[in-house]
Amino acid sequence: MRVVTWNLWWRFGPWRERQKAILAVLRDLRPDVVGLQEVWAAADGENLAEWLADELGLHCAWAPSPAPERWRRRISAADSDGVDIGNAVLSRWPVTQRETLLLPAPADLADGRMALYARLAAPACDVPFFTAHLTSGPGASAVRREQVTALAGFVSRHSGGTPHPPVVTGDFNARPDSDEVRLFGGHRTAPAVPGQVFHDAWDYADPFAPSATWTPANPCAARVLEPPVRIDYIHVGPPGPVGEGHVRHVRRAGDGPVEGVWPSDHAAVVADLAEGAEEGSAEGE
Repeated sequence: MRVVTWNLWWRFGPWRERQKAILAVLRDLRPDVVGLQEVWAAADGENLAEWLADELGLHCAWAPSPAPERWRRRISAADSDGVDIGNAVLSRWPVTQRETLLLPAPADLADGRMALYARLAAPACDVPFFTAHLTSGPGASAVRREQVTALAGFVSRHSGGTPHPPVVTGDFNARPDSDEVRLFGGHRTAPAVPGQVFHDAWDYADPFAPSATWTPANPCAARVLEPPVRIDYIHVGPPGPVGEGHVRHVRRAGDGPVEGVWPSDHAAVVADLAEGAEEGSAEGE
């Protein structure tokens, strides 16, 4: 099962040209499931996630933010009029359940960041899939710790009834060694939900592979003068009884221009997960 997570940079920059570049990258990847953040939907009914799903032959679950106003103020009136921002899941398999969670934030940072849950009817077993977009800002670690605590509870409530571990994707806006990422993973500190732990898929990457998903090598990100860092994640629970969800391979994608156009200010992360028995038993230390 090929999983992708990608922040699509809403309607910033040359968004019409970027839309085509995003499609080209996803078409080349041939994903089974995609978690998307900063997806736009226009007042006239045009929706980036639904358009991508139609072009790729995938199912779509879309969740608009309840507070798009702060985002709209950051772009031109022509581009922002009635435009929503939100999260989406694209899936090769039908979405049988879905729910959203508004992530907690103080009033000065409350811009409608959310998590979206979609239960996917994959052939072998259901997949509990999530995508989230956490608060940004280098000084907002305490806020993100509250958000990952809420997210972990949300995942726990929706992960039963299937041998497949939960898959949690998203833009966490935090470094791998940050308090909030360690808290969510639950391996390097007590987990946010007792007994619930996640593997960071990138732990299975080639140690020499470029890992930064936010980097000044991308001109869309270079404008803020920040150092390169990995802030986008695919988290997976421990493998199921016959290896369901085991991370087989992981890499970046969307990390270069497509016919001269950078698709987003973030690179995507792509992970191939085992679907089950071909990986053998998941028993072990």
